[in-house]
Amino acid sequence: GDYDVDGVTATALFTAVFKACGLAVDAILPHRMEEGYGFQPVHAERAAEAGCRVVVTADCGTTATAAVAAARDRSLDVIVTDHHIPGPELPAGTVQVNPKQDDCPYPFKELSGAGLAFKLALAVADRCGKPVELAKLLRIACLGTIADLVPLVGENRTIAALGLEALSATQSVGLRALIRQSGLKKAAVTAVDVGFRLGPRINAAGRMDSAESALELLLCRDAVRAESLARRLDAWNRQRQEAEQRAVEEARAMIEALPELPRVLVAWSPDWHRGVVGIAAGRLARDLHRPALLLAVDGDSAVGSGRSIHGFHLHEFLLPWRPRMERFGGHAQAVGLTVPVDALEDLRGEWQEAAATLDEGLFERRHRYELEVAPGEAGERLLAELAALEPHGQDNQRPLLRVGPLRLAAPPRHFGRGHLWAPALGDDGGEVRLLGWSWQSRVSDLAGRFEVLAYLERDDYRGGTTLRLVDARPAGSAATTP
Repeated sequence: GDYDVDGVTATALFTAVFKACGLAVDAILPHRMEEGYGFQPVHAERAAEAGCRVVVTADCGTTATAAVAAARDRSLDVIVTDHHIPGPELPAGTVQVNPKQDDCPYPFKELSGAGLAFKLALAVADRCGKPVELAKLLRIACLGTIADLVPLVGENRTIAALGLEALSATQSVGLRALIRQSGLKKAAVTAVDVGFRLGPRINAAGRMDSAESALELLLCRDAVRAESLARRLDAWNRQRQEAEQRAVEEARAMIEALPELPRVLVAWSPDWHRGVVGIAAGRLARDLHRPALLLAVDGDSAVGSGRSIHGFHLHEFLLPWRPRMERFGGHAQAVGLTVPVDALEDLRGEWQEAAATLDEGLFERRHRYELEVAPGEAGERLLAELAALEPHGQDNQRPLLRVGPLRLAAPPRHFGRGHLWAPALGDDGGEVRLLGWSWQSRVSDLAGRFEVLAYLERDDYRGGTTLRLVDARPAGSAATTP
């Protein structure tokens, strides 16, 4: 399995169901720093030495031609389950379960790695005549589906909705320990909780050390051990946040030192932790509205990740340069790559030159809001109505609201690393609370009479509701069509 939350949850699903069917299972998760991404020849050797007869990949393998060949040379059957865009043809005899294959008739193409594992595990259990409790599988499948940012529509939305319901009621000691360590005290777990609390802690294991601790937690039945593992994941997550912040700040400084903002952001450093460059790239892509590629230099190679923006197919854009990369794979919104260090300067120039020929409109930040409401309407009743549309995620975003006019009722309170909170009053007499993550630098946008684009959320700390800021501007500015 892959070492991210999608791969770890997919591996957990396979492990649990295969064992329940009476199979002997050895779960292998690669070590990011020591072995690199995905299925590697060393894993084929390990499987052969352990006496395995079949290798099943989870959320990886579609480009692992060398590893598959090594497995076939050792008389191992190989079943690749992956949702990334297929690469070079795999050796003969390999079974691929991937809806993105050109000849795959499966009607829904956007399953996550965990979603694929869920479907295949059900099929195996059915063939073995082993009854399964769907809720126990869905509560794991929804974690990978939501956290991997696949489109939350169709089957993915069904997996997420049913899985969140099962996750909220779970009696699994591992999942309960993870939920407690994440600081969640409410009864119902939401997609936002998975994306910003549970998922990052599972991911942190593979980013900062070994993903095996996260896998053990998901499968754990010992409450004391589960609490210990959850604390370990939480500590790694704090380390991850620090390393990520450093990479973001240093990359931003490099980019802002340029004469103008390129259409594709590319930066690298030997000081960055390779486990955080992907999420750091995601932050830059969101903040600067540009596709971003960040790479950690290690010797003669640079290992990195890229994150994209809406409408920009990053994998398709970079595909012509695949022969000049040591490794490359991914999908529209995220890629992983390994590049020779001496090729970085040339590649960056060529990528930025190619992006300069694309439609300028791709790189213009636009906010599309769904509803215009008066401040007095942005409260509990509206929040309850919007909750009927959940769960939200990629390609099925939460409704963005336009609220105003507003005036601050008191000076903003700053907290954390550049965040702010402020009470505000509307012209209609309505009272709202404003929450701005990383908004300390934009406090001047909340001067005088203003309006905001924001998400209406539950305020878990003060009770009631809050408006999480996305944008702000002076009241009375020219409106944008919803």
